[in-house]
Amino acid sequence: MGGVTSLNDLPLRDNLRGLTPYGAPQLHVPVALNVNENTHGIPEEVAQDIVAALAVAVTTVNRYPDREFTELRVALSRYLGHGLTRENIWAANGSNEVLQQVLQAFGGPGRSVLGFAPTYSMYPLLASGTGTRWIAGGRDAEFELSPATAVEWVDRVAPDLVFLCSPNNPTGTPLSLETIAAVYSATDGIVVVDEAYAEFGAPEEPGALTLLPGRERLLVSRTMSKAFAFAGARVGYLAADPAVTDALRLVRLPYHLSALTQAAAVAALAHTPAMLAMVDDIRSQRDRLVSELARLGYSPRRSASNFVLFGGVEDPRATFEALLADGVLVRDVGIPGHLRVSAGTEAETTSFLDALEALGRP
Repeated sequence: MGGVTSLNDLPLRDNLRGLTPYGAPQLHVPVALNVNENTHGIPEEVAQDIVAALAVAVTTVNRYPDREFTELRVALSRYLGHGLTRENIWAANGSNEVLQQVLQAFGGPGRSVLGFAPTYSMYPLLASGTGTRWIAGGRDAEFELSPATAVEWVDRVAPDLVFLCSPNNPTGTPLSLETIAAVYSATDGIVVVDEAYAEFGAPEEPGALTLLPGRERLLVSRTMSKAFAFAGARVGYLAADPAVTDALRLVRLPYHLSALTQAAAVAALAHTPAMLAMVDDIRSQRDRLVSELARLGYSPRRSASNFVLFGGVEDPRATFEALLADGVLVRDVGIPGHLRVSAGTEAETTSFLDALEALGRP
């Protein structure tokens, strides 16, 4: 019997051949601003309460966790407001798993999902993993997405699902409620609005949650990874019509959210004001990045997130390597002439801007 020497030697599914896994560099550097983490960390008093909650949960880990994660769903519904109850809420191990479950329930072989490129790189990978055909629609100038352009793509390809990233990753571009409503009206399929970075938008701007009443095929996905500084805990969630959560129960793995995950998330949500206290600072650092990048001669894109995509980079790979050599890690997202940088603390943002300025004019 011959030995397996590489991935190509395995009887892999045809639609997975040639793909590469998601992978952002995980390098130990002084200033890591490449994966849009909240670099501020959890407040000490909140961390102590989370540890206490975990200590209690550990005493019963010989039993399976609450399969319906009821307390967490109640806490999330209270956080979101808008008249939502636990029946409207679903959660999983990061919003990536939420989206995977949505594709398992509503996508699959013979079905398609439309997104608007450039967008979150996990969307096509999640589609491939669930046997769903990925369709990359186009955007308007400056990575914007108007109702007319979005509807034109929906009419052209008749997708079973549409993924709308709001604000868009990796460009940071805000998405209007008019575009979301127009897409919903143009399709009989599932429309997912991925609001992973929603808390970093303008506080006065209404989000997609306001569109939920009367739209049973609209799903709004969120995460605790970004604004809540909870990336390592892996907690994502969505709000939708209760029938949607019934559909997701058909595909989720048994007891998919551990007792420890549930306890940590509930404890963090009990301290929502403290957990979100750093959001204003992150917004100010993002705005600082936009103004300073423009001053340095680059072309920062409009952003409602905790990161900035900037153009005018003559050689993105060389600039990436030069910054890395100076201890600053940013992200080359594969858009020609562009790099992306997360808004960190004031000190981290200063380190990035100083390192970039030291490279000279673009």
